Amino acid sequence: MIVSMWMTRNPITIEPATSLTEAASIMAGKHIRRLPVVKQQARIIHPVGIITATDILHAYPPEINPFAVAAPDTKQGGIRAEDIMSRALQTVSPETPIEEAARIMRNEKISTLLVMQKGSLAGLITESDIFRVFVSIFASPGGGVRLTFAVGGQEDVFRIIAPVALRWDVRIVSMISVVQEGRNLCVVRIAGSAVDEMLKELWSSGHSVLNVLRQT
Repeated sequence: MIVSMWMTRNPITIEPATSLTEAASIMAGKHIRRLPVVKQQARIIHPVGIITATDILHAYPPEINPFAVAAPDTKQGGIRAEDIMSRALQTVSPETPIEEAARIMRNEKISTLLVMQKGSLAGLITESDIFRVFVSIFASPGGGVRLTFAVGGQEDVFRIIAPVALRWDVRIVSMISVVQEGRNLCVVRIAGSAVDEMLKELWSSGHSVLNVLRQT
């Protein structure tokens, strides 16, 4: 999966001169928590910063909620987006693998990446989008069994699972391999009437089965 499959396209943006009051009003009205700050030249949308709901909250006194329907007028109304925006922007392309986007967020300790295409802002991808990806991978709307077992470092996971699934006419819904604390693990979702028989064969193959979760 790649970023373009999960990103928010054509995000709402503001200009550097946008007031903090207006930025807060846009966030509250659109139910969003971040706004790219851009300068537009011809058809190129060039991001120069990003402002978040947390940035706005920190700019106001603690007793004031800038996102309230009737937020009181304060001297903060004269602050502009460019005064508090973050200029250290991290970007990816629409073709960036989703796991690379997640790695950048983790390493940089940020929640948002700007998606750039041909020098112009094309979208946003956030940590919430990464969570959606994670849920989609492990969700099992059709029921079945999710199985986690250990494999050897040089073992081909597909060669282990596919023949057993074929013998028992079990459908492989999804399969991923991960490394956790130095162990190579396979997480596979299977469905079919002979799931228990397939599990018994895997047990008897000598592979360490760490978890069996039946999903309904």
